[in-house]
Amino acid sequence: MVTMTGKSVRRWWVLFALPTFAAFIIGFVAPFVIGIYLSFTKFTTITDARWVGFKNYSGVFSDPTFVHALVFTVLFTVITTVLINVFAFFVAYMFTRMMRGANLFRGVFFMPNLIGGIILGYIWQLLLNGVLSHWGVSLTYKGTYGFIGLVILMCWQQIGYMMVIYIAGLQSLPGDVIEAAQVDGASAPQTLFRVTIPLMMPSITVCSFLTVTNGFKLFDQNLALTNGAPSNTSEMLALNIYRTFYGRIGFEGVGQAKAVMFFIIVAGIAVIQNLLTTSREVQA
Repeated sequence: MVTMTGKSVRRWWVLFALPTFAAFIIGFVAPFVIGIYLSFTKFTTITDARWVGFKNYSGVFSDPTFVHALVFTVLFTVITTVLINVFAFFVAYMFTRMMRGANLFRGVFFMPNLIGGIILGYIWQLLLNGVLSHWGVSLTYKGTYGFIGLVILMCWQQIGYMMVIYIAGLQSLPGDVIEAAQVDGASAPQTLFRVTIPLMMPSITVCSFLTVTNGFKLFDQNLALTNGAPSNTSEMLALNIYRTFYGRIGFEGVGQAKAVMFFIIVAGIAVIQNLLTTSREVQA
């Protein structure tokens, strides 16, 4: 039976959808298309863009700072994705067991995700530089120190957020399957690795997707923690693109080309990662 409300929605759905659709076109599609066009031009503003073809793209991978930032970002993303998901799952697993004060600890673990990236960067800069000062060095003394600092910061911020997703997944698992495994004599590790984790693949897919994309898009924390120092050795892709576009006069087109390449890389990795984890879901 179709209600009057249902009939009204069917009749006027275009009016409801049009504002959102228009905002999507104006706020995302149009800037994206214009950005692709500008990556093939030399410009300072949109009105003085001059077509140069693939010249900007030829300068992307010939820029050693971009190549270093790409390698740095990929390595950072791989390490943080593994660490965040392993620790987040472990913490979620512990909190779904019988444990005193579990709700309080969940809130404590989630709180870092509520703090802005710039603030987090400055907080950890003070903390880590205070520790490193005992050895007469700082985060900007060497690129390796900046890398480790970024990994610590990212893990501290993201583990609590992924923990919440894993807790939701663990609480929705079918209890009869877990009980059946225990009745059949499966030990706790066997139940975890052969029953619980396969059933958790949808949550693992979501969390791994989020950590991969967050790792590649990291900007605020990188800017505040090390600002790419020393000599751009701790500079990630987003910061490298920002500096090319706004810090190098005449390189706006190259910066735009880097941004397009950045989108292609992140989109490609996200699609591959999603296909791999989805295939594991089907197998499970």
